[in-house]
Amino acid sequence: MKKNIPTTLEEQEILYRQGMASVRGFIAPAGMSITSSHLEMGSVFTRTLFIMTYPKFLNNGWFSPIINIDFSMDVAMFIHPMDSASLLKELQKQSARILSQIHIESAGGQVRNPVLEAGLENVERLRDDLQTGTERFFRFGLYMTLYADSLKELETITNQIKAILESQMIYAKPAILRMDQGYSSTIPLANDELDLANNLNTSPVSTTFPFVSSELSSNEGILYGINRHNNSLILFDRFQMENANMVIFAKSGAGKSYTVKLEILRSLMFGTTVHIIDPENEYQHLCSAIGGTYIPISLNSSYHLNPLDLPKIEPGKDDPEGVFRSHIASVIGLLHIMLGAVTPEEDSLLDKALRETYAIRDITSHSNFYVLTKDQMPTMSDLQEVLTNMQDAQSLAMRLEKYTEGIFSGFLNHRTNIETEGVLTTYNIRDLEDELRPIAMYVVLQHLWNEMRRELKKRILVVDEAWVMMQHEDAASFIYGIAKRCRKYYTGLTTITQDISDFMSSRYGKPIVTNSSLQILLKQSPASIDVIQDTFYLTEQEKFLLLESNVGEGIFFAGLKHVAIRIVASYSEDQIITSNPQQLIEIEEAKKDFEKEV
Repeated sequence: MKKNIPTTLEEQEILYRQGMASVRGFIAPAGMSITSSHLEMGSVFTRTLFIMTYPKFLNNGWFSPIINIDFSMDVAMFIHPMDSASLLKELQKQSARILSQIHIESAGGQVRNPVLEAGLENVERLRDDLQTGTERFFRFGLYMTLYADSLKELETITNQIKAILESQMIYAKPAILRMDQGYSSTIPLANDELDLANNLNTSPVSTTFPFVSSELSSNEGILYGINRHNNSLILFDRFQMENANMVIFAKSGAGKSYTVKLEILRSLMFGTTVHIIDPENEYQHLCSAIGGTYIPISLNSSYHLNPLDLPKIEPGKDDPEGVFRSHIASVIGLLHIMLGAVTPEEDSLLDKALRETYAIRDITSHSNFYVLTKDQMPTMSDLQEVLTNMQDAQSLAMRLEKYTEGIFSGFLNHRTNIETEGVLTTYNIRDLEDELRPIAMYVVLQHLWNEMRRELKKRILVVDEAWVMMQHEDAASFIYGIAKRCRKYYTGLTTITQDISDFMSSRYGKPIVTNSSLQILLKQSPASIDVIQDTFYLTEQEKFLLLESNVGEGIFFAGLKHVAIRIVASYSEDQIITSNPQQLIEIEEAKKDFEKEV
């Protein structure tokens, strides 16, 4: 049989197009099965539910739990306005019927019927509202199409949706024998093929609108991450909150340092000065990438901080006597950590010895601290000498000796030779012994506190592994004092910890959390999740979200609101802030190759 060969250009084009794949062919499923209770499209199972009945009263945001639930779902709302004039006539007839029934029962000697009286009151109120135009009447249809990978999963999702609604006296039913019409009603074609609506006036319809989804963002600030509820951006300026403090809790490897480094990098672009206490050398790469100041603190380091430095305050700016007393109290807190258990008698001796140590240098509470130089400040050796010559203070002098002449003398017994004028300063204490780490963190914090009081500017102070300080009463009290007062000096304190139990076991742990406007919870371990749940009043669903989160995912708190967050960095940012050892090795090798080529 001879085949017809296209001869004209038009026939050839038609034949060519028949062999091409169309958009419809790409988006259409391989096959579809329609049953009475669900649809099966390719490998996806769907089911459409409709709201059958509503309670007498609806609360605002009652549909919010459905909108924010972590299931694949399409929701369609159809609002059909009704003619108020015809409705008023119907309501007038209904009012007459109810009133007639009330009179009949009253004439028969029956007691009052609360159901009829309540019905009459509702009808009359609705008539008044419709007549004055404050309310309108609608036929309202609400449909939900659920998606799942298996029929069993579809049943589970259906039961969860129905349970959430039934807890609010709202009942949903599957569109039995009309699943294809239900699916067509929820795709974006604006066709109400189900036409299963309820009669509602304006007020209850307004409570249904889903625009109360977990939105947490401000109009300014830096990007913290992506809202996992609705993929919106979480933008915040922590300095616009009631205070600029933040706490971050997460297990090891959950992305704590990555999150903080990303915030630091973005904050620097807005002119914020950042100081970091780094116990594990995780911020050195970031510091070198942006040209910050990197200060290694160890027993053999050439960088020194003098714990007895007084803050430089301008005359008339602060009360010198109050500043002096506060500084003496801070140094005594440091000495408590250094010397171990101190009796009340020894505490009084330390107070007296410190005042005499400063007096030897002609420094009193009435001195002008602003003109004092670092060379005029006393050192730990001066304090030890005073203690040695004091009655009943020999024990304190001997215990202090290891910090002045013993193995730890290179750490604290020098005058300050560090300048912190850069936009980013990192204090690395990784090479210090575990015994000295809380002391070093205290000394650095005290130094930064003095800097904050000397000059007012926008700062972020990051304390990584803050649980180290929380193990000591005086150190915990000191960091809590900074958390409470740093707002006055335009500073935000960021405390990071992975050992939540140790942090919260301190009586200052929870106050530090409550004094932080921003809180970030990333992936948690089962051992600490109960403490987190009790502290932040998490629901069971939020608890399991933290247990099952991936790296860089968790919950972001801003004031009284919170949402699920996913931390996202650009490629360039990731190259600067990464803590992945493999990535760091690759970056260093790339640097060496580049230097060889140059």
